[in-house]
Amino acid sequence: MTDTAPKLSQLKHEACYQQLPKAFYAHVKPRALDHPQLAVVSHACADMLGLGPDSLAEQDALDILSGKVIPSSWQPLAMKYFGHQFGYLNPDLGDGRGLLMAQVQTEKSGLLDLHLKGSGMTPFSRQGDGRAVLRSSIREFLCSEALYALGIPTTRALCVVASDTPVRRETMEKGATLLRVARSHIRFGHFEFAYHSSDKTLLQSLCDHVAQLHFPCLAKTTHQNAELFIQVCKATARMIAAWQCIGFAHGVMNTDNMSILGETFDFGPFGFMDRFDAGYVCNHSDHQGRYAFDRQPAIGHWNLSVLAQAFSPVTESDALKAGIQAYSETFNAEFMRGMRAKLGLETMQEDDQSLVFSSLQLLQDNRLDYPWFFRQLSEANAYNLDHIRDHCLNLEQFDAWQESYTQRLQQENSATQARKAHMQATNPKYILRNHLAQEAIEAAEQGDFAPLRRLHIVLQHPFSHQEGCEDYAALPPQWAEGLEISCSS
Repeated sequence: MTDTAPKLSQLKHEACYQQLPKAFYAHVKPRALDHPQLAVVSHACADMLGLGPDSLAEQDALDILSGKVIPSSWQPLAMKYFGHQFGYLNPDLGDGRGLLMAQVQTEKSGLLDLHLKGSGMTPFSRQGDGRAVLRSSIREFLCSEALYALGIPTTRALCVVASDTPVRRETMEKGATLLRVARSHIRFGHFEFAYHSSDKTLLQSLCDHVAQLHFPCLAKTTHQNAELFIQVCKATARMIAAWQCIGFAHGVMNTDNMSILGETFDFGPFGFMDRFDAGYVCNHSDHQGRYAFDRQPAIGHWNLSVLAQAFSPVTESDALKAGIQAYSETFNAEFMRGMRAKLGLETMQEDDQSLVFSSLQLLQDNRLDYPWFFRQLSEANAYNLDHIRDHCLNLEQFDAWQESYTQRLQQENSATQARKAHMQATNPKYILRNHLAQEAIEAAEQGDFAPLRRLHIVLQHPFSHQEGCEDYAALPPQWAEGLEISCSS
């Protein structure tokens, strides 16, 4: 980045979202944090925006990032939307602790939203204080940037700003802000709001807006809405298939947390699995396991059915059915493609699905660590897996699985070294485990941001060996199994 790179306040602003009817938003000014301090910055995200990362530590940038100053061309607003939360429609939703500060035009990535999370109360805060705490802001920063490095569709995070502002959750904590960067902040819930509104023009206005900005080839065509819905379904399928392959649980797949562009959105009690558990529930508030790991594909289908209902006044039913079918077909294809890659398989064979699910059953029955297993598999000679076998409880099951796996590999034409290189570029060595995030958070809460910054650097290169980073690739300590993550941010 050159010395001529613009500062945050100098990015080219375009007020696109305000072109929607005023029912979709309310203008709100942020509330400033006390004594802001830059905790961590994503250089990759800064580069995407065309910013010099060092400029974010300057006072004028801190004033913006902490909510003290609004650049003259920016028009902060809180979005209005509905959402199905744990299966029940909630009409009393909207941006309750974050503001769309600006939409900026960038050379590398086109139009991007700048959303300041933790910026204070809005008309949609309900009984909340509109704040975010340092703990949750760090988790969102780390997760969004880690997912990006893993190649998974996601919103991004530019930085976290810590402060002395007290915020009460279960205990008294320190307030923080996170600047989230995304191609769009429009959610399934926006369409639900338009569908339920007495103003029947809102829905078509929203469809037109999304098509024009994000699917210009569909805009103003005869089948714009139908094709738009199908594209949303396919993008959602690709995202969730990527989650399943990497072992990521979102935790709160409410429809107001689902991006219309199929990007991982609104990080709360997420979790990357350690020991494989198909029924893994990362949110301790999800008592019924609605958003368990193995239910995510079905919840994606359910959420799209809700979105289909919202589209129904302006889209033919056959097109909506086609979209839902496209979701299922795309998910199945992408999931199998991803799992074949994890196993080092390039060709498609009839029994591959059986091998994939027997592999997952092996992990489940033997309480094997999900990322560890696949990384070990990618670094080993497939005919000598004794170091993995030694971790198994049922040796007969492992031996049967290994025989099936090696027989399947014999049907491949790739050389061993090429296969291993491909697998290592698919199976990460470093993953954002809960205990690593927790250690970084505890240090940051004491004013030490070095562990956070170091973890972030490691997670930017998840597939490559990094000298001196053995602790980041190690199996989790026993105490990590007791970590519980809540929605409280």
